[in-house]
Amino acid sequence: MAIQASPKPGKQLITPADHALILIDFQSQMSFATHSIDAITLRNNAALVAHAAASFKVPTILTTVAEKSFSGPMFSEVTDPFPGQALLDRTSMNTWEDAAVIKRVNEIGKDRIVLAGLWTSVCIVGPALSALDQGFEVYVIADACGDVSAEAHNCAMERMIQAGVRPMTSVQYLLEMQRDWARTESYDSTTGVAKRFGGSYGLGIVYAKAMFGAHEG
Repeated sequence: MAIQASPKPGKQLITPADHALILIDFQSQMSFATHSIDAITLRNNAALVAHAAASFKVPTILTTVAEKSFSGPMFSEVTDPFPGQALLDRTSMNTWEDAAVIKRVNEIGKDRIVLAGLWTSVCIVGPALSALDQGFEVYVIADACGDVSAEAHNCAMERMIQAGVRPMTSVQYLLEMQRDWARTESYDSTTGVAKRFGGSYGLGIVYAKAMFGAHEG
Protein backbone atom coordinates (compact mmCIF):
# COMPACT_ATOMS: atom_id res chain seq x y z
CA MET A 1 0.00 0.00 0.00
CA ALA A 2 1.38 3.41 -0.96
CA ILE A 3 2.28 5.90 1.74
CA GLN A 4 -0.38 8.58 2.06
CA ALA A 5 0.91 12.15 2.05
CA SER A 6 -0.71 14.80 4.24
CA PRO A 7 -0.31 18.61 4.23
CA LYS A 8 1.61 18.75 7.51
CA PRO A 9 5.13 20.06 8.21
CA GLY A 10 7.91 17.65 9.12
CA LYS A 11 8.89 17.40 12.77
CA GLN A 12 12.48 18.47 12.05
CA LEU A 13 11.35 21.89 10.83
CA ILE A 14 11.73 24.54 13.52
CA THR A 15 8.96 26.83 14.74
CA PRO A 16 9.23 30.02 16.81
CA ALA A 17 7.84 28.24 19.86
CA ASP A 18 9.91 25.06 19.86
CA HIS A 19 13.49 26.22 20.41
CA ALA A 20 15.88 28.51 22.23
CA LEU A 21 18.45 30.54 20.31
CA ILE A 22 21.92 31.07 21.78
CA LEU A 23 24.05 33.81 20.16
CA ILE A 24 27.66 33.40 21.22
CA ASP A 25 30.64 35.77 21.26
CA PHE A 26 29.80 38.12 18.41
CA GLN A 27 32.56 40.39 19.70
CA SER A 28 35.26 42.58 18.18
CA GLN A 29 38.27 40.59 19.33
CA MET A 30 36.78 37.36 18.06
CA SER A 31 35.95 38.88 14.68
CA PHE A 32 39.46 40.28 14.10
CA ALA A 33 40.84 36.77 13.52
CA THR A 34 37.80 35.46 11.64
CA HIS A 35 38.70 34.72 8.02
CA SER A 36 36.22 32.06 6.90
CA ILE A 37 33.63 34.78 6.20
CA ASP A 38 34.10 38.51 5.64
CA ALA A 39 33.14 40.83 8.46
CA ILE A 40 30.38 42.63 6.57
CA THR A 41 28.61 39.39 5.67
CA LEU A 42 29.08 38.01 9.17
CA ARG A 43 27.58 41.09 10.81
CA ASN A 44 24.69 41.13 8.34
CA ASN A 45 23.86 37.45 8.87
CA ALA A 46 24.13 37.77 12.64
CA ALA A 47 21.80 40.76 12.50
CA LEU A 48 19.33 38.83 10.36
CA VAL A 49 19.23 35.97 12.86
CA ALA A 50 18.87 38.29 15.86
CA HIS A 51 16.11 40.37 14.26
CA ALA A 52 14.32 37.24 13.05
CA ALA A 53 14.35 35.77 16.55
CA ALA A 54 13.13 39.00 18.11
CA SER A 55 10.34 39.40 15.55
CA PHE A 56 9.07 35.88 16.28
CA LYS A 57 9.63 36.25 20.04
CA VAL A 58 12.05 33.32 20.21
CA PRO A 59 13.64 33.03 23.68
CA THR A 60 17.21 34.13 23.04
CA ILE A 61 20.36 33.99 25.15
CA LEU A 62 23.11 36.51 24.43
CA THR A 63 26.46 35.47 25.81
CA THR A 64 29.98 36.91 25.66
CA VAL A 65 33.42 35.83 26.81
CA ALA A 66 35.69 38.19 28.76
CA GLU A 67 33.73 41.18 27.51
CA LYS A 68 35.37 43.82 29.73
CA SER A 69 38.89 42.41 29.92
CA PHE A 70 39.65 41.17 26.41
CA SER A 71 37.01 40.45 23.75
CA GLY A 72 35.01 43.67 23.76
CA PRO A 73 31.29 44.37 23.39
CA MET A 74 28.86 42.26 21.40
CA PHE A 75 27.91 43.58 17.96
CA SER A 76 25.18 46.19 18.31
CA GLU A 77 23.38 44.55 15.37
CA VAL A 78 22.88 41.53 17.61
CA THR A 79 21.95 43.32 20.84
CA ASP A 80 19.69 46.05 19.38
CA PRO A 81 16.70 43.72 18.80
CA PHE A 82 16.77 42.81 22.51
CA PRO A 83 16.77 46.17 24.31
CA GLY A 84 17.57 45.92 28.00
CA GLN A 85 18.45 42.22 27.88
CA ALA A 86 21.46 41.32 29.99
CA LEU A 87 24.43 39.66 28.35
CA LEU A 88 25.75 36.60 30.14
CA ASP A 89 29.53 36.99 30.30
CA ARG A 90 31.65 33.87 30.74
CA THR A 91 35.19 32.73 31.39
CA SER A 92 34.63 29.32 29.77
CA MET A 93 35.18 28.83 26.04
CA ASN A 94 32.39 26.25 26.10
CA THR A 95 29.13 28.10 26.75
CA TRP A 96 27.54 24.87 27.98
CA GLU A 97 29.94 24.80 30.94
CA ASP A 98 28.73 28.16 32.24
CA ALA A 99 26.27 27.83 35.11
CA ALA A 100 24.42 31.09 34.36
CA VAL A 101 23.82 30.11 30.75
CA ILE A 102 22.61 26.64 31.70
CA LYS A 103 20.29 28.12 34.33
CA ARG A 104 18.72 30.25 31.59
CA VAL A 105 18.48 27.27 29.22
CA ASN A 106 16.61 25.35 31.91
CA GLU A 107 14.34 28.31 32.63
CA ILE A 108 13.41 28.50 28.94
CA GLY A 109 12.78 24.78 28.90
CA LYS A 110 13.10 23.93 25.20
CA ASP A 111 14.50 20.62 23.96
CA ARG A 112 15.73 22.18 20.70
CA ILE A 113 18.70 24.56 20.67
CA VAL A 114 19.81 26.78 17.78
CA LEU A 115 23.37 28.16 17.88
CA ALA A 116 25.33 30.86 16.06
CA GLY A 117 28.52 32.70 16.91
CA LEU A 118 32.32 32.87 16.90
CA TRP A 119 34.40 30.74 16.51
CA THR A 120 32.80 27.68 14.98
CA SER A 121 35.52 25.24 16.02
CA VAL A 122 35.59 26.32 19.66
CA CYS A 123 32.62 28.32 20.90
CA ILE A 124 30.06 26.53 18.73
CA VAL A 125 31.46 22.98 18.73
CA GLY A 126 31.65 23.03 22.54
CA PRO A 127 27.99 23.75 23.33
CA ALA A 128 26.73 21.83 20.28
CA LEU A 129 28.38 18.56 21.27
CA SER A 130 27.62 19.11 24.96
CA ALA A 131 23.91 19.76 24.31
CA LEU A 132 23.68 16.75 22.00
CA ASP A 133 25.26 14.59 24.70
CA GLN A 134 22.53 15.66 27.12
CA GLY A 135 19.71 14.77 24.73
CA PHE A 136 18.95 18.13 23.09
CA GLU A 137 18.33 18.58 19.38
CA VAL A 138 20.88 21.05 18.04
CA TYR A 139 20.84 23.26 14.94
CA VAL A 140 23.74 25.50 13.87
CA ILE A 141 23.29 28.51 11.59
CA ALA A 142 26.42 27.99 9.52
CA ASP A 143 26.59 31.35 7.75
CA ALA A 144 26.18 33.20 11.04
CA CYS A 145 29.32 31.51 12.37
CA GLY A 146 32.95 32.08 11.48
CA ASP A 147 36.43 30.84 12.25
CA VAL A 148 40.12 31.62 11.80
CA SER A 149 40.11 29.86 8.40
CA ALA A 150 37.68 28.22 5.99
CA GLU A 151 39.25 24.89 6.89
CA ALA A 152 38.64 25.43 10.60
CA HIS A 153 35.00 26.38 10.00
CA ASN A 154 34.35 23.53 7.56
CA CYS A 155 35.99 20.90 9.77
CA ALA A 156 33.97 22.11 12.73
CA MET A 157 30.72 21.94 10.75
CA GLU A 158 31.57 18.43 9.52
CA ARG A 159 32.41 17.27 13.03
CA MET A 160 29.12 18.58 14.40
CA ILE A 161 27.07 17.16 11.54
CA GLN A 162 28.67 13.74 12.04
CA ALA A 163 27.60 13.96 15.70
CA GLY A 164 24.01 14.81 14.79
CA VAL A 165 23.85 18.61 14.49
CA ARG A 166 21.52 19.95 11.79
CA PRO A 167 23.01 22.82 9.77
CA MET A 168 21.01 25.72 8.36
CA THR A 169 21.51 29.27 7.06
CA SER A 170 20.36 32.64 8.32
CA VAL A 171 17.72 33.23 5.63
CA GLN A 172 16.54 29.65 6.08
CA TYR A 173 16.11 30.34 9.81
CA LEU A 174 13.89 33.34 9.08
CA LEU A 175 11.78 31.69 6.39
CA GLU A 176 11.41 28.37 8.18
CA MET A 177 9.74 30.20 11.06
CA GLN A 178 7.40 32.06 8.69
CA ARG A 179 6.86 29.05 6.39
CA ASP A 180 3.48 30.22 5.08
CA TRP A 181 2.84 33.63 3.57
CA ALA A 182 -0.79 33.32 4.66
CA ARG A 183 0.43 33.91 8.23
CA THR A 184 -0.42 37.58 8.01
CA GLU A 185 0.43 38.37 11.65
CA SER A 186 4.15 37.92 10.93
CA TYR A 187 4.21 38.77 7.21
CA ASP A 188 5.32 42.39 7.55
CA SER A 189 8.00 41.67 10.13
CA THR A 190 9.41 38.75 8.13
CA THR A 191 9.60 40.68 4.87
CA GLY A 192 10.92 43.68 6.80
CA VAL A 193 13.83 41.64 8.17
CA ALA A 194 14.45 40.17 4.71
CA LYS A 195 14.49 43.62 3.09
CA ARG A 196 17.04 44.92 5.61
CA PHE A 197 19.34 41.93 5.86
CA GLY A 198 18.37 39.45 3.14
CA GLY A 199 20.84 40.61 0.50
CA SER A 200 19.67 40.10 -3.09
CA TYR A 201 16.56 38.31 -1.84
CA GLY A 202 15.65 41.41 0.13
CA LEU A 203 16.34 43.64 -2.86
CA GLY A 204 14.00 41.46 -4.88
CA ILE A 205 11.22 42.03 -2.34
CA VAL A 206 11.80 45.80 -2.44
CA TYR A 207 11.74 45.80 -6.26
CA ALA A 208 8.65 43.63 -6.60
CA LYS A 209 6.67 45.70 -4.12
CA ALA A 210 7.77 49.03 -5.59
CA MET A 211 7.28 48.13 -9.25
CA PHE A 212 4.33 45.78 -9.21
CA GLY A 213 2.82 45.94 -5.75
CA ALA A 214 3.65 42.25 -5.48
CA HIS A 215 2.71 40.32 -2.36
CA GLU A 216 3.78 36.76 -1.53
CA GLY A 217 0.83 34.45 -1.11
